[in-house]
Amino acid sequence: MADSSFDIVSKVERQEVDNALNQAAKEISQRYDFKGVGASIAWSGEKIEIRANSEERANAVLDVFQTKLVKRGISLKALDSGEPQASGKEYKLFSSLKEGISQDDAKKLSKIIRDEGPKGIKAQVQGEELRVSSKSRDALQDVIQLIKGQDLDFAVQFVNYR
Repeated sequence: MADSSFDIVSKVERQEVDNALNQAAKEISQRYDFKGVGASIAWSGEKIEIRANSEERANAVLDVFQTKLVKRGISLKALDSGEPQASGKEYKLFSSLKEGISQDDAKKLSKIIRDEGPKGIKAQVQGEELRVSSKSRDALQDVIQLIKGQDLDFAVQFVNYR
């Protein structure tokens, strides 16, 4: 019998982020507390740019955007936000999306699987993802539960379960 396997990845659904950004922009344009403060949120290349006339307003716009991301099922661990920076009379805040599992994070995950997971599990790094395989599908389910229970500083998804 062939081994069963799945991949651990860290990807963000770009369309869902786009939808969350559009919803946040619509809410910001309609909310009374954002009237006349020059608050906006938009794509700026690969980053998300937030503008407002004060540091607090920029953080409030970020909070609205984060709420929309959570409602769309996107982990906030995939969002990397900086601090508001003064730029003339307004404040700018840039956020980027983190995708892919770095080599160090992949090694940490495979060490967790080796140390705490069931026996007979093989984990191998393949680019920006981690392939986990075993003869037992139950053992793979146990590994998924183990990884979900960990407090990781990056978002993970489980794909290609076969």
